[in-house]
Amino acid sequence: MKEENKITLEDGAILVKTARNVVTEYLKDGKKITLEKNIQDKFSFNSGVFVTLNNPIGLRGCIGYPLPDKKLFNALEDASIAAAVEDPRFPSVKSEELDSITFEVTVLTPPETIIVDNPQEYPGKIKVGRDGLIVRYGYNSGLLLPQVPIEWGWNAKEFLEHTCEKAGLPRDYWEKPDIEVQKFQGIVFKEKEPKGEIIEEELSG
Repeated sequence: MKEENKITLEDGAILVKTARNVVTEYLKDGKKITLEKNIQDKFSFNSGVFVTLNNPIGLRGCIGYPLPDKKLFNALEDASIAAAVEDPRFPSVKSEELDSITFEVTVLTPPETIIVDNPQEYPGKIKVGRDGLIVRYGYNSGLLLPQVPIEWGWNAKEFLEHTCEKAGLPRDYWEKPDIEVQKFQGIVFKEKEPKGEIIEEELSG
């Protein structure tokens, strides 16, 4: 399996352009395109991935797969379409919106469970700007990507609270002894403007 941190800016540009192309073609006729063989070959390793769409107002859609259960090229295609038309928070994206939407692709490392003796140790084991979080409690689970706490200016404790909230739980549930908290890392590639230059986002706490 290719290591997440070996993905280059050139690779990231291909991923972002592919995500845009997949959505553009899907919105035309409701069909998934067959990706070119060189793209399938280049991204044939298993990896988690999220695709995020933003417009001038803010988030327009975000769907992904936290676990490396699919080949990256397959996961990218499915996540791209889902972010555009299946995010329950938003109506489906229309073709005429694409010129005002920026595409962002986050490639993930496999989640690892954070082991603590006391839940109060969790904030000290999370690095804002590097780690994304998954919280699981019973049938509830929630995930926030590494870039989210940077965008909102959260510290590690606030990051935990908001991930609990994303899971449909009270914010203080990260303090429960039977909670499961996992962390993962991501590398983020995004358009600076719609159809524009693609950059790697520098995450820093």
